[in-house]
Amino acid sequence: MRPAVRPGVDVLLEDPSEYLVSPKVGMVTNPSGVTSRLMSTLDVILDHPDIEPVAVFGPEHGAAGDKQDALPIGSAIDPGTGLPVYSLYGNVRRPTDAMLEGIENLVFDIQDVGARFYTYTSTLTYCLEAVSEHGIPLIVLDRPNPINGIAVEGNILEPGFASFVGLHPIPIRHGMTIGELALLINENIGAELKVVKMQGWSRGMWFDETGQSWVQPSPNIPTPETATVYPGTCLFEGVNVSEGRGTTRPFECVGAPWIDGRRWANTLNELKLTGVAFRACSFTPTFSKYQSERCGGVQLHVTDRDTFRPVETALHMLSTAIELWPDDFEWLPPSYDERRHFDLLAGTDKIRKDLSRGVVIKDIVDEWTGGLRDFEHLREGYLLYPDGGR
Repeated sequence: MRPAVRPGVDVLLEDPSEYLVSPKVGMVTNPSGVTSRLMSTLDVILDHPDIEPVAVFGPEHGAAGDKQDALPIGSAIDPGTGLPVYSLYGNVRRPTDAMLEGIENLVFDIQDVGARFYTYTSTLTYCLEAVSEHGIPLIVLDRPNPINGIAVEGNILEPGFASFVGLHPIPIRHGMTIGELALLINENIGAELKVVKMQGWSRGMWFDETGQSWVQPSPNIPTPETATVYPGTCLFEGVNVSEGRGTTRPFECVGAPWIDGRRWANTLNELKLTGVAFRACSFTPTFSKYQSERCGGVQLHVTDRDTFRPVETALHMLSTAIELWPDDFEWLPPSYDERRHFDLLAGTDKIRKDLSRGVVIKDIVDEWTGGLRDFEHLREGYLLYPDGGR
């Protein structure tokens, strides 16, 4: 039995003075910021005699973690503590001078999911930029990469496709912790950065091997199993196929009213993709795409998570959907900045164009090899934890 992993917050609380330059802190957090005993990081800091919270900052979905994706969130005063709760997902996505007033340490404690387009990495980036201008240290309380810290997959984001769903030239599945990512990102920012390392975590661990309880970091990542498929099926956000939002299995169930689930499942299972099987299903989203409409589709069942390749699997799903329903399948139109959401998620427009032209998936995936090799070499300089023998 592996020993339980102790997240960075547990380590910080043992001796805050080792990491904090003064008691006055701002907290960037949400419900996923908890101790190993499931106590809110904010609550334990409020009760700590040597720490004085000044303000709270919430990322996408809010500090309370209850807002759906892409909904702007306003700032407010917390009635229980009287602390200002500043939104970093509304008109302002970067801490302002006024927000940082009186803060002498900015502490970041949010669970990441290991995918480039999960927006908490962008919030972390903007926080690093803001504190670098004020000489305020940023302290990242590290947490596990829930889908392990070894596997990497997907293309490197290209110049011209940077956005809030992907700011950096890293692959879709990066295999790093949020603390390690902070070190890599900060190389080009130069903020005073401290990472409070976990104890007991090794790179080969999946979340259910950490001994910790899962607290969903956002409304549509309810389980570690969701996080496992998310680096692939999140790409369906950019097409007219539901990614399962509004169901109890977001990102695991994918479909549309015009899809024949049995036909799709049979076609996908014939490909014999590694580590995954597909089951025909029906679902009716309560919100998001096709709200209140019955959708046919498939549910992904991961049969071997160590060999499962979520991004490659999603490309096969997209390719077969285009082939089977060419008159119904559509790429969603460009958004407000004239770039397609799919391209921003993919970090390129080449994948969309290749899929539209019927390019073989193996050829698309093979193009990633050189970039992934370079990234793995680059990230070596920022890794904080051993491989654990895997």
